[in-house]
Amino acid sequence: MIRVLVADDHAAVRAGIVLILAGTPDIEVVGEASDGRTAVESARALRPDVVLMDVRMPRLDGISATRELRDVADVLILTTFDLDEYVFGALRAGAAGFLLKNTDAAGLVEAVRVVARGDGLISPSVTRKLIAAFATVRTMERGPYESLTAREREVLACVGRGLSNAEIARALDMAEATAKTHVSRMLAKLGLRSRVQAAIMARELPPDPDLPA
Repeated sequence: MIRVLVADDHAAVRAGIVLILAGTPDIEVVGEASDGRTAVESARALRPDVVLMDVRMPRLDGISATRELRDVADVLILTTFDLDEYVFGALRAGAAGFLLKNTDAAGLVEAVRVVARGDGLISPSVTRKLIAAFATVRTMERGPYESLTAREREVLACVGRGLSNAEIARALDMAEATAKTHVSRMLAKLGLRSRVQAAIMARELPPDPDLPA
């Protein structure tokens, strides 16, 4: 059972999301919040697996709330706006995914499942923004990358290609649980909070001559 907290300041929108999720056998809505501060406090008390977080909320905005919750639960941003400041702000804050509210019910349910199993998810229109950013971003110094083991570098490269834990396991001939462990260790060494951030870093790094092209 996937435990979910829904945070949105619009009561009707929040009720609609809860209705969709509550009708799914493997998802349980354990709490609701109408502002960012309540979302943080409720998440710390209830310890959900996933927090569905709106961006624009009173008392504390969704991005700031995400930053406070990155060690508590996986946050899936669900918003009407795909502005650059929201997209990059949310991902830097450690969001595990970014989804627009025009997503249909099936897409929303699947997004919660994807994030709950430790994978990242980005709305297609947002992905285009990230790709455009990759084309102009300054190449990163290797820095912490050098501390990764050869296997962790392979895992990072897989994350950069958008592979899920299950796909990484198949590509590198390992158990899915092992792949998940490598992802966690890789993120910790790089000082990153989500695999989405790792994917961005993987794209920004210069090619590693020790890895297959």
